[in-house]
This record gives sequence, structure tokens and C-alpha cells, in this order.
Amino acid sequence: MPPKPTVPEHIAVIMDGNGRWAKERGLPRREGHRAGAESVRECVEACKQLGVKYLTLYAFSSENWSRPADEVSALMNLLERFLEQKAEEMMKQNVRLRAIGHLDRLPEKTRNKLRDAMARTADNTAMTLVLALSYGSREEITEAARAMVHEAVEGRLVPGDVTPELVASHLYTADLPDPDLLIRTSGELRVSNFLLWQISYSEIVIYKKFWPDFKQADLFAAVEEYQARHRRFGGL
Repeated sequence: MPPKPTVPEHIAVIMDGNGRWAKERGLPRREGHRAGAESVRECVEACKQLGVKYLTLYAFSSENWSRPADEVSALMNLLERFLEQKAEEMMKQNVRLRAIGHLDRLPEKTRNKLRDAMARTADNTAMTLVLALSYGSREEITEAARAMVHEAVEGRLVPGDVTPELVASHLYTADLPDPDLLIRTSGELRVSNFLLWQISYSEIVIYKKFWPDFKQADLFAAVEEYQARHRRFGGL
């Protein structure tokens, strides 16, 4: 009897194409972001059904702060509404909410709603939803290096102590497993400063469709493709 296909423990998603989805329909970009929020719900539900333990969504990059102020404001308002509306749903589904990134850069109102939602769901155990907000992987790795330099200056660390495991322990994701599967929508063939350390051996699946068109069936198909691959991790 063949072995049962392995479900990825951790899936990471670059949710790309909201603005282009809206442009194709003659709509404001904020409508694309609003439509993308429904795809988040579908993605979470699909992961719950499959038994995926961790789902990390690239929701707002550190580079996104350079977008027009009205679009950034609309994104923050959308995030606040998402947190207000989905906190109760996450409680019912036993989903824990986490966030990684420069969270101190978020508006105070947004930070407070995020903090409340994370505290409310902290004891949930079925799945962990991680939102990457104001996140940039180069900044994350730079902060880790800076922290280790401080430890060395204080005499708590010597060069021989520095291992991949030590570096990983200084990242935002120190208590999370590395993603097994990375999904990107919109057809772009790049990782856009997202989890550069953590996705070193992740399987990658690219979808040409924009994020608002990504549904449960697409996530199921991505997992099927992942299951058909042989992960060698540099071996044979």
C-alpha cells in the first residue's frame, strides 16, 4: 500500500495582484484589496480542512509604505475590519492569530486591534494564521545579525557559537517551522523579500491568476502538486 500523501505543515502565500484585478474591472485599487480579503477566508478554510498547522500570509510589506497615502490608509482600514469581523470566527474555528514584522510602524488603532485579536485567540490550537505586516525579510535578517552582535559585545556569544539554528532563533519566526510550500499568485516569478531565510527549501507553486480569484480549489491543487514532488533537501 503506498504511503499516505504528506500534507504540508506550513504554507506561506504571497498574495499578489489585488490592484491589477481591480484595474482590469475598472475599479479602485481598494476594491481589489477588499475582494482579496475573501480569498484569505477561503485559504484559511482550505488549510483547516487539510490539517495544515501554519499559514503565513504576506499581507503588507515594508516596501508597501511607499504606496499612495490613501491606498495605505484603505489597507489599514481593511485590516482593522478584518480583525474585528474575523476574531469571533477564528475563535469558533480554533485558529490562533500571530503577526510578524515591524508592527510598531502600524497606526496605533490598527496595532490595538491586532493586539486584541492575538490575545483573544492565543490559546487556540487547531491552526496558526500568521500575518506578515510591515514585513521585510532583509530587515528581519539584519535585526537578527544586530542582536547577535550585541550579544557578542556583551560577551555572551563567540564566533563559533553562530550556527544556522542560532540565526533562526533570532528571527521573527523563531517558534515556527519553515514553510514547506510557498504559493504566489499573479504569475510573478520572484519572492519579493518574503521569508528569504525560511523558504530556502520550500517547494514553490506559481499561479497566474490574481489573488482575489484564488479559491479553495486552487489551494487544494497546490497541495496536490506539492505532494507529487520529491523533496531532497540537497540530497538524492
